[in-house]
Amino acid sequence: YAKNLAEAELLAAMDHVHIHGRKLYLTVNTLLKNHEIDRLYDYLYPYYIRGLDGVIVQDIGVIGYLREYFPHLALHASTQMTIAGTDGAAFLKEQGITRIVPARELSLPEIRQMKEETGLEIECFVHGALCYCYSGQCLLSSMIGGRSGNRGRCAQPCRLPYELAGADGPAGQGYYLSLKDMCTIAFLPQLIEAGIDSFKIEGRMKKPEYAAGVTAIYRKYIDRCYAAPGAEYTVDQEDMERLRSLYIRSEIQEGYYHRHN
Repeated sequence: YAKNLAEAELLAAMDHVHIHGRKLYLTVNTLLKNHEIDRLYDYLYPYYIRGLDGVIVQDIGVIGYLREYFPHLALHASTQMTIAGTDGAAFLKEQGITRIVPARELSLPEIRQMKEETGLEIECFVHGALCYCYSGQCLLSSMIGGRSGNRGRCAQPCRLPYELAGADGPAGQGYYLSLKDMCTIAFLPQLIEAGIDSFKIEGRMKKPEYAAGVTAIYRKYIDRCYAAPGAEYTVDQEDMERLRSLYIRSEIQEGYYHRHN
């Protein structure tokens, strides 16, 4: 349901970012059915010849298709591929993947091991909403609302209140499936030290002000980490309040980086 850019707008955006020495990646991370796959060539061709820097994919069949028809295009594995271990990452490396966005449920030691053993670029979520399923692979929206989260149409039923019924009858109402939002600004040095190459900020269906504002704050503290490695690291309270004001549902948490379930 996002208002996506038209082809001409996206081509102009590619020219703009390349003039300024930046890169532009395109999401192709949905599952494609037999009758849809052949439309992918015509869709990607204008961007490919214009110098698209890479695409993020979920469908293993799309990986093979892109390697055949767009051999010089960088391929990134979506978090919805649920790569939770080094073996999975190594397999995708053999298929031509250059960057992995692993499952959001991994701890820092697991991410560090994946980086050390494969040498792949690792991109991890650092800010935004979390899903109560493994990296968004949920059927709840499909089952009760007819809208598939795996086709980019999640109705987010996990954000609704539910009534918990016990053996002795109803036991109250609450938001039992709704996770707190992730915010990792407080421990960026640990993420950098773990070997993460790129920080991913969840921003789908968000306003430009959110994307720009959150990115600016994380950029500030990433630069601070590199400017004085090993120095005492703190986050200004004013910046924390700015992050909260840009868009956080309720409370915040650190994701799964410091736990190993």
